[in-house]
Amino acid sequence: MKGYGQFCPVAKAAEVVGERWTLLVIRELLAGGQSFNGIRRGVSLMSPSLLSARLKMLEHAGVILREESKEGVVYSLTKAGKELRPLILQMGVWGQRWVRSDMSKEDLDPKLLMWDIKRRIDPSCFPQTRTVLSVEFSDSGRELRNWWLVVTGKTVDLCLKDPGYEVDLYLFSNVKTLTQVWMGDMSLRVALQDGLLEISGMTSLRKNISKWFARNVFAEVKPRLS
Repeated sequence: MKGYGQFCPVAKAAEVVGERWTLLVIRELLAGGQSFNGIRRGVSLMSPSLLSARLKMLEHAGVILREESKEGVVYSLTKAGKELRPLILQMGVWGQRWVRSDMSKEDLDPKLLMWDIKRRIDPSCFPQTRTVLSVEFSDSGRELRNWWLVVTGKTVDLCLKDPGYEVDLYLFSNVKTLTQVWMGDMSLRVALQDGLLEISGMTSLRKNISKWFARNVFAEVKPRLS
Protein backbone atom coordinates (compact mmCIF):
# COMPACT_ATOMS: atom_id res chain seq x y z
CA MET A 1 0.00 0.00 0.00
CA LYS A 2 1.33 3.40 -0.96
CA GLY A 3 1.85 5.65 2.05
CA TYR A 4 -0.10 8.85 2.66
CA GLY A 5 3.03 10.94 3.12
CA GLN A 6 1.81 12.34 6.43
CA PHE A 7 3.19 12.27 9.96
CA CYS A 8 -0.37 12.06 11.36
CA PRO A 9 -0.72 8.86 13.44
CA VAL A 10 -4.15 8.21 11.89
CA ALA A 11 -2.49 8.15 8.48
CA LYS A 12 0.33 5.91 9.72
CA ALA A 13 -2.16 3.48 11.28
CA ALA A 14 -4.21 3.43 8.08
CA GLU A 15 -1.09 2.46 6.14
CA VAL A 16 -0.94 -0.73 8.22
CA VAL A 17 -4.60 -1.71 8.64
CA GLY A 18 -6.35 0.22 5.87
CA GLU A 19 -5.92 -2.18 2.96
CA ARG A 20 -8.79 -4.38 1.80
CA TRP A 21 -9.35 -7.46 4.00
CA THR A 22 -6.68 -6.50 6.55
CA LEU A 23 -9.10 -5.54 9.33
CA LEU A 24 -11.05 -8.76 8.78
CA VAL A 25 -7.86 -10.79 9.09
CA ILE A 26 -7.17 -9.04 12.40
CA ARG A 27 -10.80 -9.70 13.41
CA GLU A 28 -10.25 -13.42 12.87
CA LEU A 29 -7.06 -13.38 14.93
CA LEU A 30 -8.87 -11.56 17.74
CA ALA A 31 -11.63 -14.19 17.53
CA GLY A 32 -9.12 -16.96 18.13
CA GLY A 33 -7.88 -17.89 14.66
CA GLN A 34 -4.32 -19.22 14.77
CA SER A 35 -3.70 -21.34 11.69
CA PHE A 36 -3.77 -20.21 8.08
CA ASN A 37 -6.82 -22.38 7.33
CA GLY A 38 -8.54 -21.33 10.56
CA ILE A 39 -8.17 -17.66 9.66
CA ARG A 40 -9.28 -18.30 6.09
CA ARG A 41 -12.54 -19.90 7.20
CA GLY A 42 -13.63 -16.47 8.43
CA VAL A 43 -12.59 -14.75 5.17
CA SER A 44 -13.54 -17.46 2.70
CA LEU A 45 -13.88 -15.06 -0.25
CA MET A 46 -10.26 -13.94 0.20
CA SER A 47 -7.78 -15.75 -2.01
CA PRO A 48 -5.06 -17.79 -0.26
CA SER A 49 -2.33 -15.75 -1.98
CA LEU A 50 -3.81 -12.46 -0.76
CA LEU A 51 -4.24 -13.80 2.78
CA SER A 52 -0.62 -14.91 2.76
CA ALA A 53 0.45 -11.44 1.59
CA ARG A 54 -1.61 -9.72 4.30
CA LEU A 55 -0.19 -11.98 7.01
CA LYS A 56 3.35 -11.23 5.87
CA MET A 57 2.60 -7.51 5.88
CA LEU A 58 1.13 -7.64 9.39
CA GLU A 59 4.12 -9.64 10.60
CA HIS A 60 6.50 -7.09 9.08
CA ALA A 61 4.52 -4.29 10.78
CA GLY A 62 4.85 -6.00 14.15
CA VAL A 63 1.12 -6.67 14.51
CA ILE A 64 1.33 -10.47 14.44
CA LEU A 65 3.88 -13.14 15.27
CA ARG A 66 4.48 -16.19 13.08
CA GLU A 67 5.84 -19.30 14.79
CA GLU A 68 6.52 -22.89 13.74
CA SER A 69 4.95 -25.64 15.84
CA LYS A 70 4.47 -29.40 15.62
CA GLU A 71 1.01 -28.76 14.19
CA GLY A 72 2.34 -26.29 11.61
CA VAL A 73 2.55 -22.50 11.41
CA VAL A 74 0.79 -20.63 14.20
CA TYR A 75 -0.11 -16.94 14.09
CA SER A 76 -0.69 -14.82 17.17
CA LEU A 77 -1.19 -11.14 17.92
CA THR A 78 1.62 -9.12 19.42
CA LYS A 79 1.00 -6.43 22.03
CA ALA A 80 0.47 -4.00 19.16
CA GLY A 81 -2.06 -6.35 17.59
CA LYS A 82 -3.98 -6.89 20.81
CA GLU A 83 -4.32 -3.13 21.25
CA LEU A 84 -6.47 -3.14 18.10
CA ARG A 85 -9.24 -5.06 19.90
CA PRO A 86 -11.21 -1.99 21.10
CA LEU A 87 -10.85 -0.43 17.64
CA ILE A 88 -12.26 -3.53 15.92
CA LEU A 89 -15.07 -3.87 18.46
CA GLN A 90 -16.04 -0.21 18.13
CA MET A 91 -16.02 -0.47 14.33
CA GLY A 92 -18.39 -3.43 14.66
CA VAL A 93 -20.70 -1.46 16.95
CA TRP A 94 -20.63 1.51 14.58
CA GLY A 95 -21.26 -0.72 11.56
CA GLN A 96 -24.16 -2.55 13.22
CA ARG A 97 -25.75 0.75 14.23
CA TRP A 98 -25.14 2.97 11.21
CA VAL A 99 -24.46 0.76 8.17
CA ARG A 100 -26.28 -2.40 9.25
CA SER A 101 -26.52 -5.09 6.61
CA ASP A 102 -29.79 -5.15 4.66
CA MET A 103 -29.37 -8.93 4.40
CA SER A 104 -29.28 -8.77 0.62
CA LYS A 105 -28.07 -11.87 -1.22
CA GLU A 106 -24.63 -10.33 -1.66
CA ASP A 107 -24.16 -10.11 2.12
CA LEU A 108 -25.34 -13.63 2.96
CA ASP A 109 -22.60 -16.21 3.44
CA PRO A 110 -23.55 -19.56 5.01
CA LYS A 111 -19.87 -20.43 5.49
CA LEU A 112 -19.18 -17.34 7.60
CA LEU A 113 -22.49 -17.73 9.44
CA MET A 114 -21.80 -21.32 10.47
CA TRP A 115 -18.19 -20.55 11.38
CA ASP A 116 -19.35 -17.67 13.58
CA ILE A 117 -22.01 -19.87 15.21
CA LYS A 118 -19.40 -22.58 15.83
CA ARG A 119 -17.04 -20.31 17.72
CA ARG A 120 -19.77 -18.64 19.77
CA ILE A 121 -21.46 -21.82 21.01
CA ASP A 122 -21.01 -22.33 24.75
CA PRO A 123 -19.99 -25.98 25.31
CA SER A 124 -20.84 -25.72 29.01
CA CYS A 125 -24.54 -25.66 28.07
CA PHE A 126 -24.31 -29.20 26.68
CA PRO A 127 -23.95 -32.63 28.29
CA GLN A 128 -20.38 -33.88 28.73
CA THR A 129 -21.14 -36.65 26.26
CA ARG A 130 -21.09 -35.91 22.55
CA THR A 131 -23.93 -33.74 21.20
CA VAL A 132 -24.62 -33.36 17.48
CA LEU A 133 -26.56 -30.49 15.93
CA SER A 134 -27.70 -30.61 12.31
CA VAL A 135 -28.34 -27.39 10.37
CA GLU A 136 -30.00 -27.50 6.96
CA PHE A 137 -30.45 -24.48 4.70
CA SER A 138 -33.43 -24.74 2.36
CA ASP A 139 -32.01 -22.27 -0.16
CA SER A 140 -28.37 -23.38 -0.43
CA GLY A 141 -26.84 -25.58 -3.08
CA ARG A 142 -26.01 -29.15 -2.21
CA GLU A 143 -22.40 -28.37 -1.24
CA LEU A 144 -23.45 -25.84 1.43
CA ARG A 145 -26.89 -27.14 2.34
CA ASN A 146 -26.09 -29.41 5.32
CA TRP A 147 -23.85 -28.66 8.29
CA TRP A 148 -23.11 -30.49 11.52
CA LEU A 149 -21.89 -29.08 14.84
CA VAL A 150 -20.33 -31.68 17.13
CA VAL A 151 -19.93 -30.63 20.77
CA THR A 152 -17.70 -32.86 22.89
CA GLY A 153 -16.57 -31.63 26.29
CA LYS A 154 -15.07 -28.18 25.68
CA THR A 155 -14.61 -28.71 21.94
CA VAL A 156 -16.95 -27.64 19.13
CA ASP A 157 -16.28 -29.00 15.63
CA LEU A 158 -17.96 -27.81 12.43
CA CYS A 159 -18.47 -30.36 9.66
CA LEU A 160 -19.66 -30.09 6.07
CA LYS A 161 -19.73 -33.86 5.75
CA ASP A 162 -21.91 -36.10 7.87
CA PRO A 163 -19.71 -37.18 10.80
CA GLY A 164 -21.78 -40.34 11.14
CA TYR A 165 -23.11 -39.71 14.64
CA GLU A 166 -26.70 -39.73 15.80
CA VAL A 167 -28.17 -36.23 15.60
CA ASP A 168 -29.60 -34.75 18.80
CA LEU A 169 -31.12 -31.57 17.36
CA TYR A 170 -32.21 -30.50 13.88
CA LEU A 171 -32.47 -26.89 12.70
CA PHE A 172 -34.09 -26.13 9.33
CA SER A 173 -34.24 -22.62 7.87
CA ASN A 174 -33.01 -20.44 5.04
CA VAL A 175 -29.72 -18.54 5.19
CA LYS A 176 -31.33 -15.12 5.51
CA THR A 177 -33.57 -16.05 8.44
CA LEU A 178 -30.83 -17.72 10.46
CA THR A 179 -28.50 -14.80 9.74
CA GLN A 180 -31.16 -12.33 10.86
CA VAL A 181 -31.66 -14.27 14.09
CA TRP A 182 -27.90 -14.52 14.60
CA MET A 183 -27.38 -10.78 14.08
CA GLY A 184 -30.32 -9.67 16.24
CA ASP A 185 -32.56 -8.50 13.39
CA MET A 186 -35.17 -11.14 14.23
CA SER A 187 -35.93 -12.89 17.51
CA LEU A 188 -35.90 -16.66 17.86
CA ARG A 189 -39.51 -16.49 19.00
CA VAL A 190 -40.68 -14.68 15.87
CA ALA A 191 -38.69 -16.96 13.56
CA LEU A 192 -40.24 -20.03 15.20
CA GLN A 193 -43.77 -18.61 15.36
CA ASP A 194 -43.71 -17.62 11.69
CA GLY A 195 -42.36 -21.01 10.64
CA LEU A 196 -39.18 -19.50 9.23
CA LEU A 197 -37.08 -21.62 11.57
CA GLU A 198 -37.95 -25.20 12.49
CA ILE A 199 -36.30 -27.01 15.40
CA SER A 200 -36.80 -30.64 16.37
CA GLY A 201 -35.01 -33.14 18.55
CA MET A 202 -33.87 -33.28 22.17
CA THR A 203 -36.31 -31.37 24.39
CA SER A 204 -33.66 -29.93 26.72
CA LEU A 205 -31.70 -28.49 23.79
CA ARG A 206 -34.81 -26.94 22.28
CA LYS A 207 -35.78 -25.32 25.58
CA ASN A 208 -32.27 -23.98 26.23
CA ILE A 209 -31.50 -22.77 22.72
CA SER A 210 -31.42 -19.12 23.82
CA LYS A 211 -28.51 -20.03 26.14
CA TRP A 212 -26.25 -22.05 23.85
CA PHE A 213 -27.17 -20.18 20.65
CA ALA A 214 -25.28 -17.13 21.87
CA ARG A 215 -25.78 -14.96 18.74
CA ASN A 216 -23.22 -12.63 17.23
CA VAL A 217 -21.23 -10.39 19.55
CA PHE A 218 -22.89 -7.32 17.96
CA ALA A 219 -26.45 -8.69 18.03
CA GLU A 220 -27.48 -6.48 20.97
CA VAL A 221 -26.49 -3.26 19.20
CA LYS A 222 -29.61 -1.27 18.34
CA PRO A 223 -29.96 0.23 14.85
CA ARG A 224 -29.81 3.98 14.39
CA LEU A 225 -32.96 5.95 14.99
CA SER A 226 -34.64 7.01 11.75
